[in-house]
Amino acid sequence: MQTEKVIDHIVNWLKTYAVNAKMDGFVIGISGGIDSAVTSALCAKTGLDLVCLEMPIHQAPSQVSRAYNHIAWLQENFPNVKKIEVNLTPVFDSMIDALPKVKKEEDRFMSLANTRARLRMTTLYYFAALHKYLVAGTGNKVEDFGVGFYTKYGDGGVDLSPIADLMKSEVYQIARYLGINKEIIDAAPTDGLWGDDRTDEDQIGASYDELEWAMNMKEAGKNPSDFSERQKVVFEIYNRLNKANQHKMTPIPVCKIPEELK
Repeated sequence: MQTEKVIDHIVNWLKTYAVNAKMDGFVIGISGGIDSAVTSALCAKTGLDLVCLEMPIHQAPSQVSRAYNHIAWLQENFPNVKKIEVNLTPVFDSMIDALPKVKKEEDRFMSLANTRARLRMTTLYYFAALHKYLVAGTGNKVEDFGVGFYTKYGDGGVDLSPIADLMKSEVYQIARYLGINKEIIDAAPTDGLWGDDRTDEDQIGASYDELEWAMNMKEAGKNPSDFSERQKVVFEIYNRLNKANQHKMTPIPVCKIPEELK
């Protein structure tokens, strides 16, 4: 990958889109992870306004500190960056108290995890509407178009996706080129939705490097019988998640009414 040229391309694309849409800048949620760090840096490089939102919901201290440090780094390097913190923990807790209890604890955890992402999306769009900003998405290609590892109408609810055509490894490549804080580059990827230390790999059962491999193999039409045992397991994980999450990756189905009934 021609890293510098890819960076310039994305930055120009972001700025052109915003100017044509007559918007004044971008708003992005900063999680302390690699994807939001790279995306926010690319948005900052446009020279347009950038609001970085830190929206903790019972967040692990390490994630919060990485997010703070990254925003501080952005502000040191880009005068157009503003930081806003909105503590959503009380809102989240109040919502839990208002919701009925469920029998299966795992179902409850999953619903609440997605609720965290949707509260953050709502908050991002509040500031976007307030200042004529675009909500910048942070999903990469493996997450957005491979395994669908994001929350529908949560972190998937955005106006534009600057890094969605980049594999996770390419996101890291850009991060190193941009000088993103080493603590972010070295941190295990996590969606931070569970209130514990589980990583993306813990949830998925495969690393991003493995998922990239599986995505490439599927696109190339490779025969799974030629794979090693671990590769077969990873390929099965990829295919299962890809199939299960098509409802996120394809347009909302519309019930078409036959002409003779109109």
